[in-house]
Amino acid sequence: MIVLPYKETRRVIIEPGEYYVSTNGELISTLLGSCVAACLFDPVNKIAGMNHFLLAYQHHSKSRPIIETEEGRYGLYAMELLINDMMKKGAKKSQIKAKCFGGGNVLHLRSDKTDKLSVGEVNIEFIKTFLAQEKIPIQASSFGGTVGRSIHFVSSDFSVYVKTIETALTQQLEKQERSFWKKRIDAQEKTKSDVEFW
Repeated sequence: MIVLPYKETRRVIIEPGEYYVSTNGELISTLLGSCVAACLFDPVNKIAGMNHFLLAYQHHSKSRPIIETEEGRYGLYAMELLINDMMKKGAKKSQIKAKCFGGGNVLHLRSDKTDKLSVGEVNIEFIKTFLAQEKIPIQASSFGGTVGRSIHFVSSDFSVYVKTIETALTQQLEKQERSFWKKRIDAQEKTKSDVEFW
């Protein structure tokens, strides 16, 4: 997370796996490729937050609900962190609304098989399913495509500015997302090897 001065407030830049909750009207920004960002806000209590997460590292069968998979559990955790922090700061879950973005096919890992979802599609399917189950309405969204997005969430008025990014930057995002996957997988493997069964 990077925090920079911005006009009369601050700009908070989040990276994959991070989230931020604002009660002071900060600008929250991120760059998305296959990842998804959920911009959540309680307009009554003036609390807003955004996360940035990536679920899948393999193609996912369309017939299996994503929320029931290992990747889905990671997404549940990412969403619960954001929602719980918002509630700690005074948000009411029944008043939370969403604007969601990302899920581009920038990793170009689309399967030729029609029964499989791409990485971006898995992330999109997860966020839509999760929010529907939690009864959090999506008020705006921009999903899919083959390019990355620059997201700027103005937490003072809950507006979101989205700009598609050039191919060169999208390719850089692809490398960062692959690196993020590798770190997650390596950390998972390390954790597994530290466990002894008796």
